[in-house]
Amino acid sequence: MISTAMNRDIEVAEAVDGNIHEVTQESKPTVGKSRGGWKLALVLLANQGLATLAFFGVGVNLVLFLIRVLDQQSATAANNVSIWTGTVYLFSLLGAFLSDSYWGRYLTCAIFQVILVLGLGLLSLTSWLWLIHPHGCGGVGNYCQPTSKVGVFLFYLSIYLIALGYGGHQPTIATFGADQFDEKDPKQQSSKAAFFAYFYFALNVGCLFSNTILVYYEDKGLWTMGFLVSLGSAILGLVSYLAASPWYRYIKPCGNPLPRVAQVFVAAFRKLRVAPASPDNLYELEGTKSAIKGSRKILHSNEIMFLDKAATITEKDQTAAEKNPWRLCTVTQVEEAKCVLKMLPIWLCTIIYSVVFTQMASLFVEQGDVMESHIGKFHLPAASMSAFDICSVLICTGLYRQCLVPLAGRLSGNPKGLSELQRMGVGLIIGLLAMVAAGATEIARLRGVIPGEKISSLSIFWQIPQYVLVGASEVFMYVGQLEFFNGQAPDGIKSFGSSLCMASISLGNYVSSLLVNMVTHFTAKGGDPGWIPNNLNEGHMDRFYFLIAILAALDFVVYLFCAKWYKGINLQGSEQEIEIMENQKGNGLQGYEQETQITETQHGSSSIHGKPQDESVLNKV
Repeated sequence: MISTAMNRDIEVAEAVDGNIHEVTQESKPTVGKSRGGWKLALVLLANQGLATLAFFGVGVNLVLFLIRVLDQQSATAANNVSIWTGTVYLFSLLGAFLSDSYWGRYLTCAIFQVILVLGLGLLSLTSWLWLIHPHGCGGVGNYCQPTSKVGVFLFYLSIYLIALGYGGHQPTIATFGADQFDEKDPKQQSSKAAFFAYFYFALNVGCLFSNTILVYYEDKGLWTMGFLVSLGSAILGLVSYLAASPWYRYIKPCGNPLPRVAQVFVAAFRKLRVAPASPDNLYELEGTKSAIKGSRKILHSNEIMFLDKAATITEKDQTAAEKNPWRLCTVTQVEEAKCVLKMLPIWLCTIIYSVVFTQMASLFVEQGDVMESHIGKFHLPAASMSAFDICSVLICTGLYRQCLVPLAGRLSGNPKGLSELQRMGVGLIIGLLAMVAAGATEIARLRGVIPGEKISSLSIFWQIPQYVLVGASEVFMYVGQLEFFNGQAPDGIKSFGSSLCMASISLGNYVSSLLVNMVTHFTAKGGDPGWIPNNLNEGHMDRFYFLIAILAALDFVVYLFCAKWYKGINLQGSEQEIEIMENQKGNGLQGYEQETQITETQHGSSSIHGKPQDESVLNKV
C-alpha cells in the first residue's frame, strides 16, 4: 500500500524534474547545482533508515543494559534513559543552528554522521573490553560482574557521542531531503509534503530491524554483537550519503539568525514609547530582494504588533548617516522573529505528547519485562514489543496516504486532507488513549501476580493495544509536526523548524524524568513503596499512566486555543513568480492559482499572493 502511493508520488515528481531550475538568491535561499528530485530523496530516506537502525540498536534496549550490566535500579535506569534520549533530541537544536547559520545542510549531516560512527565504535569496544564480563552476561537472569570506573566512563562518553551524532543529524537530514524539491512548482510542493510522510516511514523501517532482530540477540546477552551491527549500519549510511554528493540539490546557509532576532527585540524596546507605524509605512527594502541573505521577503502580519516598532521609522532613523540594525529592522526581519514567537505555543503543547511517546523506551519495557513472555520455549524480549508500534506506524502511514487523505480532501476541500494542526490534535487524543490502555493493562497485570513470583501470569501480548495506539498517534503528531514547523519556519531557519519536533521529544523526556522523580518522592513515604518501586508488583504504575492521560487531556484543551489563534507565514514571491502568476491570470488559469492558494493556506505554508492567509484550524478534530 505504502509503496504504491510512493511510486505514484515519484512518477508525478519525475515528470517535472526536467523543469526544475536554479532558484535565485532574491526568491529563495541560494542554491548550488539544481538537481535533486525523488531519486536523491530516496538516497536520503535510505540514509535515515540506516542511521535510525544504528541509533535504536543502542537505545531501544538501553534501560535493560543499565539494569543487567551496570546494575542500576529500575527507576534510576528509566530516568537515565529519559535524560539520555532527551539529550539526543536537544542536540538537534545544535545541528539545526550550525546547518542554518554556517555549515549548510550537506556538511552538517556529514559531520554528525561521522560523530555517530565514532560513538558506536567506542561503545562496541568498551562493551567488549570492560563491561560484558563474563562473556554472554547481561541476558535474562544473568547479570554481569561489577564494572570498572574506566568502563563506565567510556560507556557514558560513547552513548553521549551517539546522542550528539544522531541528534545533530536528524533535523538536518529532514530539511535536506525537503530541499531536493522545488516548492515553487505545485507538483514538487506536493512531493515535498509526501516526503515527510515517507521520512517517518523510513525511520520506522530502521526501527523495525533494531527492535526485533537486534533486541532478541541483545536480550540473550550478545550486546557487543548488537552494537557492532549498529556500527556497520551507520558506516553504510555514511558511505552511501557521501557517494551521492555530486547530485544533491544544495541550499547555502543564510547566516546566524540569533543576532537578527535579537536586533528586532532591542530595536522594539528602544522605541518603547513610539507608536507602531501603519503596515504601508514600515521599513522594508525596495524590490523583491530581502535584507536577510538568501531569504525571501515575509509579508507583514497583524499579530504581535509591538514588534512592528522595530520597523517604524523615526526622525532619528531618517537623519542617521546609515541605518543602525539595532535600531531599525526590515519588515522581513521583524516577521522572522514573529514567526518564532507564534510557533512557540504550538510547540509547547506538543511536549506532553512526547511524555507519552517516551514511555515506550522506559516504563513500557519495564512493564513487559515482568509479564509472561514465553511462546513455548521461546522467550520474547520485552523491548521487541515496540515492533507493534512500528508496524502500526507503517500501516497507518499507508492508510493515511491511500484512504484518509482522499476522503478528508473531499469533505474539507483541502487536497492534503487534514491540515498539519488538525493532525497534531488527533495525534494528541490517540496518545491519551494509549496511556489509558497502558494503565488498564497494568491493572490486569497486577491482578495476575502470583505471591512470591516476579513475573505476572498476564501475557505480554496485552501490551499490543498501547503500542498500536502510540504508533497511530505518531503518524498524526510527528509527521504533522515535521510538515508544520518546516513549512512555517522562514527560509533562514528551516532546519530550526525541523529541530523543534526533535526538541519537543527532548523536553518530553526531561518532563517524564521529572514526573517519575516527583511521583517517587511523594508516593514513596512511610514505608509505602510508591507508584514505581524497584519491584513493580508492589507499586501502582497504572496510576502514573492515568496521571499522564489527565495531563494530555488538559494539554489538548490548551492546544485547541493555540491552534485557533495561530495564523500562518506569508512569503512574497520573486519578480519571476509574480510575473508568472500575472500571465496565468491573463491566460485564464485562475483555477491553478486558486488551487495553489488553497493548498498553501490549508498547508499553513508560504503564500506568494501578497495576501495574509489565516490559519484558523481544528474546527473539528
